Amino acid sequence: MENKKQPIFSTHQKNVGYLKERLAVDDSFDMVQLDLEYAGKKMALFLIDGLVKDDILHLLMKFLAKIEPEELEPDALEKLLKTYIPYVEIDQVTDLNEAADLVLGGPTALVVEGLDKVLMIDARTYPVRSPDEPDLERVVRGSRDGYVETIVFNTALTRRRIRDRSLRMQYLQIGRRSKTDICICYLEDIADENRVKDLKEVLQTIDTDGLPMAEKTIEEFISGRHWNPYPSVRYTERPDTAAAHLYEGHVLIIIDGSPSVMITPATYWHHLQHAEEYRQKPLVGAYLRMVRFFAVIASIFLLPLYYLFSTNPNLLPAGLEYIGPAESGAIPLIVQFIIAEIGIDILRMAAIHTPTPLATALGLVAAILIGQVAIEVGLFSYEVVLYLAVAAIGTYATPSYELSLANRLVRLFLLLSTALFGLIGYVVGISLWLLYLANMKTFKIPYFWPFIPFSFKAFRDIFIRAPIPLKNRRPTFLNPQDPDR
Repeated sequence: MENKKQPIFSTHQKNVGYLKERLAVDDSFDMVQLDLEYAGKKMALFLIDGLVKDDILHLLMKFLAKIEPEELEPDALEKLLKTYIPYVEIDQVTDLNEAADLVLGGPTALVVEGLDKVLMIDARTYPVRSPDEPDLERVVRGSRDGYVETIVFNTALTRRRIRDRSLRMQYLQIGRRSKTDICICYLEDIADENRVKDLKEVLQTIDTDGLPMAEKTIEEFISGRHWNPYPSVRYTERPDTAAAHLYEGHVLIIIDGSPSVMITPATYWHHLQHAEEYRQKPLVGAYLRMVRFFAVIASIFLLPLYYLFSTNPNLLPAGLEYIGPAESGAIPLIVQFIIAEIGIDILRMAAIHTPTPLATALGLVAAILIGQVAIEVGLFSYEVVLYLAVAAIGTYATPSYELSLANRLVRLFLLLSTALFGLIGYVVGISLWLLYLANMKTFKIPYFWPFIPFSFKAFRDIFIRAPIPLKNRRPTFLNPQDPDR
C-alpha cells in the first residue's frame, strides 16, 4: 500500500472528498461521515461507528454549535483547540493520508473549512471484556484480575502496580496494513539500555502486512529460530507477574488485541516459575517448586525410561523386577505409547472445542469408554495407561503452556530413540537434548543460565524459592543498572 504524504488542499471540498475516497465511506456501512456547519464554516467528521464514544462527540458538537462567526477569524485553530473543543486527547496533522490511517485506528478526524490542519480527536472506545483471572495462571490466593485484549487497559493494569516515575511505555505501530499498536514497557533506571535499544530496532524492522496472531507473530520475527519448539519469550496474563519481572529488569511487549504480555528475555527456568509459589510462605513455596520440577522431569523422562526397562529387564536394579507390563498388548509397546500420545493430544484439542457443560462428559467418555475398553480388548496394558497418565499430569503441571508442548515433543523423540537404539539411544537422546538447550540463546543470553554458565546464587534462587526480603538482588544476566536495589 502507498505511504506517500498528501498535504492539505487549499479548498475544504477537496479535503473532504479525498478523505471520503481514501476511507471508502460509501463502501463501508460503519465508516461515518458527518457534514456539519458551525459559525458559517463547513466542517466534516470522519469516524468509525462502534469505536467512538457517542456521548463525547455529542458534547463536542454542542460546544461547536455555540461558536460565533467572528470568533473564528483571527486564530481559528487556537480557538477550536483551547476554547471550543474541551477534550484531553486532541492532535493535529497536516497529512491527509496520516489522518485517514488514524481514523482506521479509532480516533475521529475533524476537517474545518479554512484550516490547514486536520484535528484528530481521540474519543475512541473498544469492545472489551472484564479483566478476569486468566485460566492458565490461577492461584489460590492473590489478585483475580488479568490482562485483556485492549492495550490501554493493559498499560493501566501495569501502572496500577508500578507507581514509578521511571516506568516507560513507548508506543510503536507494526504492520503495513494492520497498523497494530505495540507498547514496549520497562523501568528506565533498571533495564539494560542496550537491550531496550536492540529490541526496538528488531521490532521496527518487522515488515509484514499485519499481526493476525498478535504476540505469536511478533515472537516468530524476534526469536529467529523458527523450527525451535522451545519458547524464547515468556507469556503472562497476570499484571502482578509482569510487574515482578519489570522490577528485575526485564522488558515487556504489550500488543493490542492480545491478553498475553511478552516478557523478554526468558530462560528455560523462567518458564517453570509460577505466581502460586510467591503467594505462599517461603517453605511452602519452595516445596511447591520442587514438586513442580519433579512433575516436569517425570513428564519428559518417565515414559522412555519405563520403555527401556520393559524391553531390557536386565537393566533393572534389584528390587525393581516388577517394572514392566505383566501382560503384553496385542500391539508392540512402542506403538501403544505413540497411539496413546496422539490420543491425548486429540483429547486435548477436542476439549478445547467442546462447550464447557459437555467437557466433563467428554472426559468420562475418554477415560472410561475408550481407556478401559482398550485395556480389556488387549490393545493397551495397564502399565502403559498408568505411566502415560503420570507423564500427562506432569505436562499439565508445567506453568508455561509453550514449554509443555516443547517437552512433549522431546518425550516423543526420546521414546523413538530408545525404541531404535535401546540404552544408547536413551543416553544419547538426553545428551543431544541437553546440548541443544545449552547452545540456545534468548536475546543473546544463554537459555540454560544460571546452569550454563554456572552462577551459584542464581542457581540456588531457581531451585529454592528464597524469602522475598532476601531476594532484592536482580538477575545478573539482565545486566541491570542497579543490581542491589
